Amino acid sequence: MKKTIFKSIGAILAGFVFVVIFSVLTDLTLVKTGFMKQPFDLNSSWFIIFVIFYRSLFGTTGSYLTARLAPYKPMGHSMIGGSIGFVLSIIGAIAMWNTPPHWYPVSLIITTLPCAWLGGKIFLSKTK
Repeated sequence: MKKTIFKSIGAILAGFVFVVIFSVLTDLTLVKTGFMKQPFDLNSSWFIIFVIFYRSLFGTTGSYLTARLAPYKPMGHSMIGGSIGFVLSIIGAIAMWNTPPHWYPVSLIITTLPCAWLGGKIFLSKTK
């Protein structure tokens, strides 16, 4: 029983760490190469949409990884990870609300759970 709980926690943590590491590394690379301007609101709307796209891609991939590593109920594990990301996105939006554009953190909140579901669904489709 304890071993299963640790595997569940590990699966969720692995997906979360994947998303954070790849998001941060991509952001740093874009800043260092001059593609992403700082402060963030100096970027064009199209570039911010690109950021939302790659973060959604990383979120979906992280949820796939969570589902793949889950000892049971892969979709449930993906959705737990997504729920954690959803809450953290809300906290981030509140903390950064004074930083425009406001639609960016709202879009991250909106896309978190669908990306978690999609990652789990992709994994399940490959196991049939």
